Amino acid sequence: MARRFAEPRLVVASHNEGKVVEIADLLAPFSMEAVSAGQLDLPEPEETGDTFLANAILKAETAVRGSGLPCLADDSGLAVEGLNGDPGLYSARWAGPDRDFKVAMDLVQEKLGDNPNRRAYFISVLTLAWPDGHLESFEGRIYGDLVWPPRGDKGFGYDPMFLPDGYDVTFGEMDYAEKQRISHRAVAFQKLIDGCFKEP
Repeated sequence: MARRFAEPRLVVASHNEGKVVEIADLLAPFSMEAVSAGQLDLPEPEETGDTFLANAILKAETAVRGSGLPCLADDSGLAVEGLNGDPGLYSARWAGPDRDFKVAMDLVQEKLGDNPNRRAYFISVLTLAWPDGHLESFEGRIYGDLVWPPRGDKGFGYDPMFLPDGYDVTFGEMDYAEKQRISHRAVAFQKLIDGCFKEP
């Protein structure tokens, strides 16, 4: 059984403001203060893991060491079937040093070319780490297809080119509250809530 979380403060171990906002909103119903790694001037570790889980653990443990507080880290990305799972772990790196996701989306489209297989999924792995070394991790995914050209200016990252199954709008066009309800991060977060925040 997962460990219950009962601390008054939690660090969101991310420097990605879009991700921080999403996670802070998901945490809002729970009585705790959520602060970001950026707000605490914590270093951003190099993501050297070979899986999303390894990177989520690395980020959570780095933030715990820097803050002495419990930390929640997310490692997430876009996996494209027609690109053998790329950009995957390197989803952020495809956006370059300026984190320009227009560049990243252009690169996905360029590499796909006329490949008819445009199936893809977003994956999120959340790791909650305590200062005593205890870890809990949860994974969420959402499947869909890639569209071109990108549509919408909401969301962040690859959202404007991702059309989730069952919808006729991309994540970039979708109402924020609806995306928060169905996204890969929301799926992982619901597992986290069920495991660590709800009373048994």
